[in-house]
Amino acid sequence: MSGALATSDLAVPERALAIGAHPDDIEFQCGSTLAKWSAAGCVVSHLLLTDGSKVSWDPGADLRELIRTRQDEARAAHRALGGKGEVVFLHHVDGELRSDLDQRAEVVYWIRRLRPDVVLGHDPWRRYRLHPDHRHAGWLTVDGVVAARDPHFHPEHDVEHHRPSTILLFEADEPDHLEDVTGYGEAKIAALLAHRSQWRSTMHIPPDDDGRATEAFGTRVIDELAATGRQGKPRVALGEAFARLSSE
Repeated sequence: MSGALATSDLAVPERALAIGAHPDDIEFQCGSTLAKWSAAGCVVSHLLLTDGSKVSWDPGADLRELIRTRQDEARAAHRALGGKGEVVFLHHVDGELRSDLDQRAEVVYWIRRLRPDVVLGHDPWRRYRLHPDHRHAGWLTVDGVVAARDPHFHPEHDVEHHRPSTILLFEADEPDHLEDVTGYGEAKIAALLAHRSQWRSTMHIPPDDDGRATEAFGTRVIDELAATGRQGKPRVALGEAFARLSSE
């Protein structure tokens, strides 16, 4: 990310829905923003598209147990961010997500049921994205918002159509919106550390850590937020950046 970002915090939404490809994606990309909004009264829900069953370095891992563990961790992370909404799992196999009409219908249903003012998700237009689940999750997010707002898409749903006002896309190559998350870095760290099954593979914290690797991870998180905050115009101490779209 280069250049300055206008610091233009959204008004705190009444309801927000974060859509992640895997458990922990939401916390990494927008955890502090969600913590800030939750503290201000926003009802934040998480929609997790895959079961997270592939992220283990143990070839003999019990994948059913890993899936259960990752669901428990996702709920704990949601609580660490102050979440007051739902944590919904669509249970698609990690690495096998598709952005087809059937999976879009699932996302549309939950947008209509939870009725968020703001939807957050992966940016599907990011260049050179390696993980297919992130690409498909991004398309499901933006396509799902379009279909959710119009009543003639998926009329089989037993909930009324719903039009969110704003989409915030994380992991964007060209972000144009910055949320000032000063004061909410520790909440993001706590939520990420709730994903203990990912300490070794994703956060580089060994199982027998004496606390130093955990502390170093927290420092990296704060340093990244601070680097983003310095892109603000004006600068802020800690920031999270997004590409902002209107669903109108």
